Amino acid sequence: MADREIVIMGPPGAGKGTQSERIASSFDVDHVTTGGVLRENKDMETEYGSPREYMEAGELVPDSVVNEIVSKALAEIDADDDLAGYVLDGYPRTISQAEYLDTIATIDVVLYLEVSRETLVERLTGRRTCEDCGRNYHVDFDPPAEAGVCDDCGGDVVQREDDREEVVTTRIEEYERKTAPVVEHYDEEGLLVNVDGENSPDEVWATVRETVTAEV
Repeated sequence: MADREIVIMGPPGAGKGTQSERIASSFDVDHVTTGGVLRENKDMETEYGSPREYMEAGELVPDSVVNEIVSKALAEIDADDDLAGYVLDGYPRTISQAEYLDTIATIDVVLYLEVSRETLVERLTGRRTCEDCGRNYHVDFDPPAEAGVCDDCGGDVVQREDDREEVVTTRIEEYERKTAPVVEHYDEEGLLVNVDGENSPDEVWATVRETVTAEV
């Protein structure tokens, strides 16, 4: 059984990935993302098919498949003596996923990064990505040295389709609709800790580190 079982939540652009990586390195836990475990296990056969079948059809991978793959990933972490546990980033995203997680894990704390919609839109629409190596930049906060050119590989730095304002707004609304019941669920369980995600990454980390230290 993992000693540290942490969930981090927040809308797109809230900074979950940044804080999860810091949690992972500081507390000797694995950073588990939904996208990561699906890619690593895309050919895994479940009762409801493999992730690849849904991905290639352009469909969302159903909760039943995601649950089974996350369960496998957590079991592997439990068996790894070099890891003290995990931080789940991007899971659970629906109430059915949260209820399933309750049956296979004993979560210590759920961190929710609170960020206003205005700030989220500003962060996400300003994001730029290298087409070749995937490095992320931001037009205001972290631009490449030469506009449109990746510092690392010289590839083209562009705005992704899903970082355009209308798409970003839809993503945020969809996230809020799906995860509101999950947030309420963990609040009722006494596990939810709200963290002000409007601050700088270092300021947010100070709060996150203090919270995780106290709770786990």
